[in-house]
Amino acid sequence: MQQWLDSCKTDFLIFSQTVCPYCTRAKNYLNAKGLTYTEVNFDHEGDLRWEVVDATGHRTVPVCFDVRGQQPIFIGGSDHLMDYLS
Repeated sequence: MQQWLDSCKTDFLIFSQTVCPYCTRAKNYLNAKGLTYTEVNFDHEGDLRWEVVDATGHRTVPVCFDVRGQQPIFIGGSDHLMDYLS
């Protein structure tokens, strides 16, 4: 997970899965706000999901991080993201 946080050049990092309405909601919300994001799909990343769960305690998708500052900020899921940006 840390490699994704360190190499992310967008405003947000989103860990997602292919069929996830909450992931789509989070991405649409960021797009509507004019914010950029990097999406990492757990379906294509082997055991990365469990690494993210271990680091954050967040078991559902999406898992959103604000990476605009010097230190990434763990936000949570799509509801948390919307609260965070409102």
